[in-house]
Amino acid sequence: MRTTAGGDAFYANDRPPRDATFVKRLRDAGAILIAKSNMGEYAAGGVTGTRSSWGGTMCNDYDTERSPGASSGGSGMATAANFVTCAIGEESGTSVREPSKNNSEVGMAPTRELVSANGMFQRGLVTRVGPICRTVEDVAKILDVYAGFDTNDEWTAFSINRKPDRPYYTFTHRTRLDGVRIGVVREYMDKALFTVADDETIDIVDKAIDDLRQLGATIVDPGEHGALCQKEVDRIVPEWRDSLYIQTFPDVFPVNSAGAPTADHITTLLNMYFGNTPVAHTSTGSPSLRNLGGGGNDVGDTRYFTNLYLQDRGDPQSATLTDLYTKANFWNDPAFPNKVSSLTTADQDRTLVEAASLQNRFATQTAVFQCFADNKLDAVVYPTGNIPPSILTSPREPTVNDRSSGLWTNINSRGFPAMTVPA
Repeated sequence: MRTTAGGDAFYANDRPPRDATFVKRLRDAGAILIAKSNMGEYAAGGVTGTRSSWGGTMCNDYDTERSPGASSGGSGMATAANFVTCAIGEESGTSVREPSKNNSEVGMAPTRELVSANGMFQRGLVTRVGPICRTVEDVAKILDVYAGFDTNDEWTAFSINRKPDRPYYTFTHRTRLDGVRIGVVREYMDKALFTVADDETIDIVDKAIDDLRQLGATIVDPGEHGALCQKEVDRIVPEWRDSLYIQTFPDVFPVNSAGAPTADHITTLLNMYFGNTPVAHTSTGSPSLRNLGGGGNDVGDTRYFTNLYLQDRGDPQSATLTDLYTKANFWNDPAFPNKVSSLTTADQDRTLVEAASLQNRFATQTAVFQCFADNKLDAVVYPTGNIPPSILTSPREPTVNDRSSGLWTNINSRGFPAMTVPA
């Protein structure tokens, strides 16, 4: 099928030479592949993610003045409009789960190591393929088909011996949650930290948490202004983010003009670890699950993975990232900025540095796993996003206390799966 990542690019043949691994597995299992959906151009997020030069502007099925979500908005629209039983999205932050949230669907972003990225336009550290359906059972059936090891994607080696001994969908018929311990991520649900725009969603999710309790689950809730994992974050993040954490607080960890320490940073970190001095914090509070994962200076991933995909595809007309923005058409609309500027900037990188992303990922995983262990949790629950779908062409909700336009990404995009279900 035509495959241009939403761009109006001049491929010699805009049909790729072979199926991606997950597509082949779906086809081999009997899935009927109907079409490619529209998407945010080159997986764009934000306002840009509701439009593509090839397919035009997308809108929400329930309110056509609002966003369907980015970047897989077309997949979310197609399922909600009943064009298909299920659709496929690709997510690095919330590109599967935001369209699911905005269109009242079930969307699953699996663990990156569980699903092959072979054949995807971006196959980086956090990008994974996820189903968008109406029911949890349908999502599980699709995941059953394509999850697991693929010799063409080294990351999936981690999935060997990690799948259950029976299909995922067979677990979806339970009607009780007795014995299941579910933690509430109040870090994302504290009304005092956000605005009135967040309130309705938080109330809806609170009602859903009551439903889980009525079904027999043990709810581990730190309370209205509490934080489920703050103890673990305070203890683990300074140590395991080390230089990335230190660079955030020059007043606490001073350096000279050459960047060399002018104080004993190790002693300062040890004092924080043992509680002798407070953990350093920003104006919006201590490090928390709201702000883990940022910082550092990763470069080159867009250029590297775009060129990897294009060279593997082997099209003579579109062989590099340069070709995609010099040999293509782009829309021109002040309400929807196009991708020319960001693609041009990314194309200037000449090296690949992703150490910060790996370090942030490890620190987040460690803190979350420790939080699960300390609280004996089986799962956590939180809103996919606090803000209703944005009105197209209108200003987006401003960031408040690390809540960026209402979407929460830090846990799921740092080495964990996440699933959106209607609340």
